[in-house]
Amino acid sequence: MNIRANILLRVYLSFGLIVLLAVAVIVRLCDVQFVEGHKWRAMADSLSTKYINVDAARGNIYSNDGSLLATSVPEYELRMDLYAGGISDSKIFYAKVDSLAMKLSQFFADKTPKEYSRILRTARADSVRYLLIKRKVNYQDLKTIRTFPLYNIGKYSGGLMAIQQNKRILPFKSLAARTIGYKNENVSNGVGLEGAYGNYINGESGKRLVQRIAGGVWMPVNDEAEIAPKEGSDIISTIDINMQDLAQSALEKQLIKSNADYGTVILMEVETGEVRAVANFTKESDGVYKEMFNYAIGGSQDPGSTFKLASYMALLEDKKIDTNTTVDTGNGTFRIFNHTIKDSHGGVGVVTAKKAFEVSANTAVAKFVYGAYKDNPSQFTDHLYRIHMNERLGLQIPGETKPVIKNPSYKSWSGLTLPQMAYGYEMQITPLQILTFYNAIANNGKYIAPIFVKEIRRLGNPIEQFHARVISEQVCSESTLKKLHAMLEGVVTEGTGKLMGSPFYRVAGKTGTAQVADGRNGYKAKRSYQSSFCGYFPADKPKYSIMVSVNGAKNGYYGGTVAGPVFKEIADRIYASDMQMYNDMTDHLVGNTKSPEAKAGQSKAVKSVYNALGIKALYAAKSDYFNSVDTSNGIVYEEYNSVKGMMPNVSGMGLKDALYLLGNAGLKTQIKGSGKVISQSVPAGMKIGRGLLVQLELN
Repeated sequence: MNIRANILLRVYLSFGLIVLLAVAVIVRLCDVQFVEGHKWRAMADSLSTKYINVDAARGNIYSNDGSLLATSVPEYELRMDLYAGGISDSKIFYAKVDSLAMKLSQFFADKTPKEYSRILRTARADSVRYLLIKRKVNYQDLKTIRTFPLYNIGKYSGGLMAIQQNKRILPFKSLAARTIGYKNENVSNGVGLEGAYGNYINGESGKRLVQRIAGGVWMPVNDEAEIAPKEGSDIISTIDINMQDLAQSALEKQLIKSNADYGTVILMEVETGEVRAVANFTKESDGVYKEMFNYAIGGSQDPGSTFKLASYMALLEDKKIDTNTTVDTGNGTFRIFNHTIKDSHGGVGVVTAKKAFEVSANTAVAKFVYGAYKDNPSQFTDHLYRIHMNERLGLQIPGETKPVIKNPSYKSWSGLTLPQMAYGYEMQITPLQILTFYNAIANNGKYIAPIFVKEIRRLGNPIEQFHARVISEQVCSESTLKKLHAMLEGVVTEGTGKLMGSPFYRVAGKTGTAQVADGRNGYKAKRSYQSSFCGYFPADKPKYSIMVSVNGAKNGYYGGTVAGPVFKEIADRIYASDMQMYNDMTDHLVGNTKSPEAKAGQSKAVKSVYNALGIKALYAAKSDYFNSVDTSNGIVYEEYNSVKGMMPNVSGMGLKDALYLLGNAGLKTQIKGSGKVISQSVPAGMKIGRGLLVQLELN
């Protein structure tokens, strides 16, 4: 063999070996990809792990009186590993799978036992390691499910996996729902307290190790998180749940009655600025109202006549007028430039400034303000800017609209702006901003920003406390304050707010009726009105201030008749339930005052009342009936002893007890008067027979 042939042979052999090797590699690749692919993919998945965040339970939100407004409860997603350690043996699994299917069917009542059995058997055949059983299962149900066949083998080995999730619930449902707010994963800025205090409420997330299994599903490696999450802090709000319920009920009832578009009520404590209730309702359909938007802090529009308080404050402070300054309202119209200002109730002739305020005369305040400030309008607006009425209140919850109060530098300022501002037009103010100003007048001139949160607690311990921020120490002089107080009370006693009056306590406030502009169509389009009443009570010692605003009422539109009833219902109910506001109440000190008198009669009832009042009682006898005698050492119960055939002593008893004893003795009775028994026709101790008539005189 020559050299050339030898070389070619070697080349062919080498090439053949390379081809054979390539074919072997291709065959092996195909075997790995298609024949053994499932095995290797499962192994790769099992080796792929990562840590994921576990959300912490959000902190609770409480009302001022300790009621739970919002809380997080655990909710579980149930999964099953069909090849967990305790059930990897097919004999164990198939021996109890039908029993498990029957239990699941009975408990959830969503599938038949056969359907559950088929699902579990199919998943087992497919080697499923993360089968979904049920979503949204509470903790009590989970404890029951853990006792089911297979699942009761062990927390981990039975195959049941409970993935905890935290569900936010509002125990009082719609009460203060808009103020409480919510957290939405799709919204960067939350709503209400939930959004404003998210950094506190959210807590710290934990970490959980998960592994990827077939199908790209990430399954927890362990039943518990490797790094446990830390619960969020609790929020103590200023909301009083009873007052909130009262405010919502009163507002909703009036909205239905007046067939209005929407409305809001705000109740605030005068001295502290703490908001006790906020109600907002929007008409969804006829007679159905829901809380959709927080008009209290975001519903900015012309306030109308409630703004007149600020106008008169400026006039009195600058000594442009006094309360006895007169003005001629004529026929209830005031023509200025090409515009006519009208009084909705017609003209009232020549009246004092105080009377004009009480009857809410637009022409009067427009003439006063225009006449006093037309040459220097900034002098008027400076009063409003000095006390920061043109600025946001800086609330603890998001969504507050910035007020728009013009000054002469505004491009839209015209000759009509000043007289129209005088009675609440050409400006934009929210109901809460108006209430805050009225609250300052009630609070002896101290202008404070409302607060919704008073404290933040961590594990029951306060970590931060809040108090109302002072916007202005004094909105006006003391002399002006006294005059404004008298004018606001006069509205209720002599003016447009008479419906808000009460024989038990004094009310101060102002009605408001404003025509609402319709976008570009202005005030010439179909007329819609805002009816409002803002005030405080008791007027002599203010404790609460209230703002009521109702928009788009179809059955009437005056503030006194539409918004006023809401104010009155809330104020009456609060006054009736708050004993501290009763001016004629005096303290009764034990040992220093006479013990309350009790009727003679059944011992159990009288003892119960005395015990509830904390009155010392000396029980000298165990009789069911007695006559009570007052002593300086407490109440001595004098035992009553009845003798068969003898007339009982019912003097001092109530009618119920007297009739019971006389009836048992077989006597007939004739009653005169009411109260307790002061005399009986048959003297006590006299012998009697059955059927004898006894006359009782009560007083």
